[in-house]
Amino acid sequence: MFPDIDAEAVDRILHDAASRHEFSGAVQLSRGGRVLHEGAYGVASRRWGVPVSLGTRFDVASVTKLFTSVAVLQQVDAGALALDSPIGRFVELGGTRIDPDITIGQLLTHTSGIGDDADEEAGESYEDLWVDKPTYSVTRTADFLPQFVHKEPNFAPGAGCRYCNCGYILAGLALETVTGTGYRDYVREHVFAAAGMKDSGFFSMRDAVPNVAEGWDPVRDGAGKVISWRQNIFSYPPIGSPDGGAHSTAADLVRFLDAVRGGRLMSAESTAAFLSPQVKHSDLDAGELHYGYGLEFRLDADGQVGLIYKDGINAGVSAFLGYYPQEGVTAALVSNSEDGAWGPLKEITGLLQSAQAPTP
Repeated sequence: MFPDIDAEAVDRILHDAASRHEFSGAVQLSRGGRVLHEGAYGVASRRWGVPVSLGTRFDVASVTKLFTSVAVLQQVDAGALALDSPIGRFVELGGTRIDPDITIGQLLTHTSGIGDDADEEAGESYEDLWVDKPTYSVTRTADFLPQFVHKEPNFAPGAGCRYCNCGYILAGLALETVTGTGYRDYVREHVFAAAGMKDSGFFSMRDAVPNVAEGWDPVRDGAGKVISWRQNIFSYPPIGSPDGGAHSTAADLVRFLDAVRGGRLMSAESTAAFLSPQVKHSDLDAGELHYGYGLEFRLDADGQVGLIYKDGINAGVSAFLGYYPQEGVTAALVSNSEDGAWGPLKEITGLLQSAQAPTP
């Protein structure tokens, strides 16, 4: 039997962070379909002071990769794709540095070796891509190709594991090819609607869409004091793509993971594969980090999975969706600043794990 969660303590953590202007966003903690705690904190717009509500939609950055992976696996179930299908069968890659024999599975597990447009593991900044290139020029999935297809590969396909955003761009293009449908339209119908994610979508920064949070990050002086806030409208393309940028509420993210775990979006075989580690990425202080088809898995020293999750970070954006098997808790935390989610997430995780620990 799982222990109770101290919802009041969770609420205090987030209220305190919001009072220090360190967090604006929303959270939901759920167990077996029952909401343990949900709350909205801070402001959705720094310019207008609009408060966050439970219905506020947030950019979830790389959490979007989960939607892409599910969409691709649905087409595996349909027989239109296979995890060992070569990407060159679906995307024209002549004259590029992309090996056409890279498989769909390698793209989804970050084992393709392709050069990323902004290599996060090398410390490159995604925001820097848009210093000389207007963000509004990249709105279709294919628009991303010139940013990475001529870059030197990091390793031969399958010979390593390195986080790569653009692997999901290629996977998204394969999805578009076999379905004859734009990526966003497919995900809206076959992922969001199928999972009951009624508030989720892809919303352009240029459109007046209600209940969509604006992304802001603090500008600090030399002593670290916040002196102003800077919006993220020039930091990345104005609408989401297969590697990031969908919008969702905390409640809808929980609905998504519940739908996946309940087998409502994919076949039993694809669901099991999606929820299982596929390749080791790195060692941790006490365990290992493994990648799956979008999800990440933290294994303890005994090889037991302690956390199944995906996080997302970008200028003006931080998001987390995870399942804690020992605690039986699904958690979603969304914020409209780059650092907003991480402090509260660490404290909430500590609360969950301390509640699970046996009493001496």
